[in-house]
Amino acid sequence: MKKAKIILVIASMAAITFGCASPTTQQPAESTTQPSAEQVRAINPPGTPEGLPFSNGILVGNTLYVAGTQGTDANGKLGPDIESQTRAALQLIQKIVEGGGMTMGNVVAVNVYLSDVNEFGKMNSVYKTFFPDPKPTRTTVQVAKLVNGARIEISAIAVKPR
Repeated sequence: MKKAKIILVIASMAAITFGCASPTTQQPAESTTQPSAEQVRAINPPGTPEGLPFSNGILVGNTLYVAGTQGTDANGKLGPDIESQTRAALQLIQKIVEGGGMTMGNVVAVNVYLSDVNEFGKMNSVYKTFFPDPKPTRTTVQVAKLVNGARIEISAIAVKPR
């Protein structure tokens, strides 16, 4: 009997030490990975395209995700060249970012899609005027074709410090 008690005590200590739990031990509640409805807000400020099957931006907590944006004017027309399309796309992104209560200085990541990589230099000359230091990270790729015959499409992520 004494031997059985010693084994039971040793087994119990091992369970406590190594985190083994009995079936009746209550486990901590799992944290949810989904944000609550109050934490998610669509950002569609005036001057951004309307009637789209997606939001221009989605604010989740302190992070803003900006949809791919093309360089269209207020009438939805694309500019005639890469510079005007880049400027218009970044101006729309700026409106969306400001609609989320941030500035272009809060942008931390950008994806640029070009229909012609040979226009990289011209795009870059306009692009660099929109962001303060430190500049956001950026990925730039050439794609076969963009919707509506656009020369550029840009998406972004902005984060507001807590």
